[in-house]
Amino acid sequence: MAKIKIQKKDIWIDMTPMSDVMTLLLCFFMLTSTFLTPEPVQVTAPNSVSEVKIPEQDVLNILVTPEGRIFCGTENKNNMQAMLETMTDKFGIQLNANQIKHFREDAMVGAPMAQLGNYLNLDTEKMGEAIQKLGLPLDSINGGKSEFQEWVTAAREANPDIKLAIKCDSKTPYASIKKLMSELQDMSENRFQLITNLDVKRLND
Repeated sequence: MAKIKIQKKDIWIDMTPMSDVMTLLLCFFMLTSTFLTPEPVQVTAPNSVSEVKIPEQDVLNILVTPEGRIFCGTENKNNMQAMLETMTDKFGIQLNANQIKHFREDAMVGAPMAQLGNYLNLDTEKMGEAIQKLGLPLDSINGGKSEFQEWVTAAREANPDIKLAIKCDSKTPYASIKKLMSELQDMSENRFQLITNLDVKRLND
């Protein structure tokens, strides 16, 4: 008895709907994602069980390294520009267009005013290396405010609704944190938030 040959047919699947869905998903994630501002120095925040979310806008982020160096900045570049103009006017410093461009591209403020011009003259790659050895001074100027306090004041003038958020490394000495908080309290800045990593294990226990 002869075998019956079954005619083979090519299977064709229309991938157009799948590609449309993938494109829509990609657009959705691109439009809804929040990009993190790069930090000048890597800081590992301590763990906690607090679930209070830090606002995404109108926040002055204050970074404290394990060595006690302090940096600050906000994601709003217009506010950063206004802060720079206030500080350069107060300290009598003139910056050229290229230096201002570098400042706007920088993530945070961390250079003392006496070194700000030379710092902003560096190439972008060298700025990233130099900033790690700098930091905002906490010493008072002629018995008045410190440079850190002046930057906070400039941020408050640029945006009266700005909120303060402090991110310290888990290895930052308590003395450095206490001094920072004392600087803020001397300015009557008594409301600020501490940025920590959520300890999921302790939260579930």
